[in-house]
Amino acid sequence: MHAEGHHAHRARGDEPHEVQPAAVAAEMGQVTVGVVTISDSAARGERPEDLSGQAIKDNLHRFGGTLRHYEVIPDEQEIITQTLLLLVDDVHVDVVLTTGGTGLSPRDRTPQATLPVLDYEVPGLAEAMRAESAKKTPFAYLSRAIAGVRTETLIVNLPGSPKACVEIIEVLAPLIPHAVQLLRGGVSEHKPSESTP
Repeated sequence: MHAEGHHAHRARGDEPHEVQPAAVAAEMGQVTVGVVTISDSAARGERPEDLSGQAIKDNLHRFGGTLRHYEVIPDEQEIITQTLLLLVDDVHVDVVLTTGGTGLSPRDRTPQATLPVLDYEVPGLAEAMRAESAKKTPFAYLSRAIAGVRTETLIVNLPGSPKACVEIIEVLAPLIPHAVQLLRGGVSEHKPSESTP
């Protein structure tokens, strides 16, 4: 029944992000996700709601993601780094999505905290995120968000805006399931029939 529903929906050709990634994820099993909101005010309880973290959690279905861990922490570099290490090395999630702390303010420390955790960067994801956000505002190019891999986990820094988080997840949704498959060693980079890189 689900397969038929996906096929019928895909025939419209207007919302591939909500269909194909989830279908791929269903074939490969759960895509477990850790969501980390990085904000001094939210960590102090000064915000009634964590809107950006909630926006991410509400849109995990776009790529078949299942929430495994959620946490709100302050803009403290060591705390951010240790939280990422915990999620990758101890909780073993497939994907970590952070929100906040990617701008130019001296308190924006998420990229600095993420970089030493990574085995290698995936610059194309950060480029795609900035390009998408730049359609709405040129200030997107001031974002220092990075993406990369530690062991078999994909880590991506998202902005602190709930609306921007949703827009960027739409961009990432077709890519995350395939990235997770690659990191698990379950698929080659390209199918033999593909002729373009």
